[in-house]
Parts: sequence; structure tokens; C-alpha cells
Amino acid sequence: MKYPFPDAHARNPVSLPDGQVLQNLVYLNQVIDHPNMTIGDFSYYNSFTSVEDWAGRIAPYLYAGAPEKLTIGKFCQFAQGTLFITSSANHPMRGVSTYLFAIFNPESLGAYADEIAETGDTVIGHDVWCGHDAKILPGVTIGNGVIVGTGAVVTRDVPDYAVVAGNPARIVRMRFADDIIAELNRIAWWHWPVVKIAEHVPAISSTLEGGDISALRSAVENSTK
Repeated sequence: MKYPFPDAHARNPVSLPDGQVLQNLVYLNQVIDHPNMTIGDFSYYNSFTSVEDWAGRIAPYLYAGAPEKLTIGKFCQFAQGTLFITSSANHPMRGVSTYLFAIFNPESLGAYADEIAETGDTVIGHDVWCGHDAKILPGVTIGNGVIVGTGAVVTRDVPDYAVVAGNPARIVRMRFADDIIAELNRIAWWHWPVVKIAEHVPAISSTLEGGDISALRSAVENSTK
């Protein structure tokens, strides 16, 4: 069965049965145009309140021209309160004081920018789900298929298909066995053409009981090219 598929260029992709459009659920790459952000198709954010500046809502410290970047993959799902605290939120920590004297004097910003740049970019993989009020700290890489629990504070890199929770976030469990994770990454369904994804939504959504990935394998072998 081929499922109807949302338009990747829609600002608000979800409507309720009564026709009401969810105005505060948005595809992020349709509402954000920021030189330091790269956001894949179909990645959405669901806010409980109206938002005028979506870039400021999700990554308030990331300014145009900052030394770091935020990269978000395809098909990610971000609940209310998800926040990316990027490297420019950091204060200098090599001196006696952490006070941000540099931001009051443009001539001294260079050394400060160089220090915070060492923390690196924030990278979110594909098909990542961040729960309510999750916080992602500077320089973190989150792998494909990760689930970040409600209120988690992610301070370090997270491997593909892990479930993390807590403050600081720890791995609660791995969603699948290593061989299944490797195969899912090889299949990389998020890179398929939209028509192929729509054709095989049941396989992509199927429960992998006992590590059974046969439905998805069959989709790869028999799908429309």
C-alpha cells in the first residue's frame, strides 16, 4: 500500500481530522534560513506556543558568522522545548575569570572566537527523536535513529540507534543489535526518493521483533526504482 506523503516544502505539514492546521508544527528547513544551519527535509519541530524566530527558538546562541555550525539530518522529530546550545554559548575558561569581556570589545573577539571554535559543530543524524525539553550541548554529535528522552541533557556524542536519558544523558539501551544497526545504516531509507519511501512506509515502520529486518530488506530488493 502506498501511503500519502507530506509535501517537503510545506511549512505546516500536519492537519487534524477537522481540517485545523497545526500552525506551530513546522518543517524546520521551511521556516529557517540561517547561514550556520543545515537542516534536512521532513525534520519537524512541535512548539506549544507561536514562534516568530524559529532559528532563535531552537539554537538561540548561534549567530550568523559564528565559528560553529548546526547540522540536522532528515526525518528528525523535535518536541516542545528541544534546545541546541551551540558553542557560542560557552564562556572563556582558560583565564582567571569566565566573564565575557570580549563581547564588549570587538577588537578582542578573535581570541574568544578561536577558543569556542575548538568545541566544534553540533551534528544531528537522521531519524532522531528528541523528547520534551531535551537539551543538546555544544559540539555533540548524535547518530542516526537515536531517541533522546524527555528532559535529557546530552553532553557527549551518542552512537547510532541508542536511547539516552538523564542529566547528563546516559545510554539506557541500544535499540537494536550491532549487526541490525549496521544494516539499517547501509539501507539508509531516509535517502530514498520520496516515492520509494511512501511505497514502503509499512516496512519502515514495522516492529523489529527479534531483530527481524526482513520487511525492510524486501522493500530494498523489490521497491520501485
